[in-house]
Amino acid sequence: MSRTGTGESRKVRTALVTGGGIAGPVAAMALRRAGIEATVHEAYDSTADGIGGGMTIAPNGQQALDAIGAGDLVRAIGTPVVAMGLRSWTGKDLARFAPPARLPPQQFVRRADLYRAIHDEAARRSVPIHHGKRLTGTTDTGSGVTAHFADGTEASADILIGADGIRSTVRSLIDPSAPEPHYAGLISFGAQLPPSGLKSTDGVMYLCFGKRAFFGYQVFDDSSAMWFANLPHRAPMTLAEVRATGAPDWLRTLRAAFADDRTPALEMIDRTDAGQLLVAGPMENMPRVPTWTRGRMTLIGDAAHAASSSSGQGASIAAESAVELARCLRDLPYDQAFAAYERLRRPRVERIIKLGARTNSDKTAGPVGRVLRDLVMPVAMKLIDPERTAWQFDHRVDWDAKAVPQVSQVPSAPLA
Repeated sequence: MSRTGTGESRKVRTALVTGGGIAGPVAAMALRRAGIEATVHEAYDSTADGIGGGMTIAPNGQQALDAIGAGDLVRAIGTPVVAMGLRSWTGKDLARFAPPARLPPQQFVRRADLYRAIHDEAARRSVPIHHGKRLTGTTDTGSGVTAHFADGTEASADILIGADGIRSTVRSLIDPSAPEPHYAGLISFGAQLPPSGLKSTDGVMYLCFGKRAFFGYQVFDDSSAMWFANLPHRAPMTLAEVRATGAPDWLRTLRAAFADDRTPALEMIDRTDAGQLLVAGPMENMPRVPTWTRGRMTLIGDAAHAASSSSGQGASIAAESAVELARCLRDLPYDQAFAAYERLRRPRVERIIKLGARTNSDKTAGPVGRVLRDLVMPVAMKLIDPERTAWQFDHRVDWDAKAVPQVSQVPSAPLA
């Protein structure tokens, strides 16, 4: 007797994960912890060692990794960020905020260090990561899904998970009419500086709303530092176009943008040579993705919910989603698991994305908007109860809790 369509036949035992950045290997480790054999397929031929700038991993992201025994990876390579300080271009302190004291501090990590730590841990846990596997299409076989790669090879499993970033191929296969990312009107740059005699910021990362551009920085206890800048640029540019301009020209542009600011921006940019400048490229906003799942395929991370870097939550909510999806697949047939996962994740991630988009609009404020922001923000922040913003950071994925299927809404019987 055929078991097609039964809960047993829909129980997941194997999974393909496309995307070998951060979310993909985390998802594969979580799936393995859930008893599901998972392999990662990465489009690029080589690893991404040494690539990228820095990011913060919020307490919620650390907890998600703790749920699969990987949180110590972040704490081993990270530097605590005890608070975020907001400043105006005049050097005036506008506000300071931090996760509630009951939670661990955010951790600043270099993306290259996090990438290497996660890949090493995935290898230790026997998670295969195959490079040079650019996805071109999929076939639903009825009992599973087969991925087709540009090199002519194939791979099959019970399900396929798209962790392939903001320009996800899997997203377009799930929904050919899926939205594309939109240019946010900002170009991003950054650098890491060696010990230079700069005074430590004592664990505070400062975010400065400059007169012409946005600047963030932190100086560590050994006087090494990191900075990043978001430069308004009306005309959209591709990453290739931004990089074609060249680091020396961009450094001159950045010096001009921060020339009037009474913040450390100009000093830190002057300490940066062209070889140290990271040209991260255009910042993008991802519209709401209406369809995360089709058949045996679903999305996680930036493929489903790309948060602006302004949110400080991109990597953290990607880790949450990876672990939550694995928990659901552990306990439910794949179709019920996908529905439960989306029900649990969509409201939270879309709320965080809205916050990041609001911050981006503050960064591109005009002269009038700048004045109003600098006047209103200190007052507004004093009126905000810190516990009202704690929801971002005080979020736990309860790995030990059994996932439950979505309950259909049944119309109530009419009253007699």
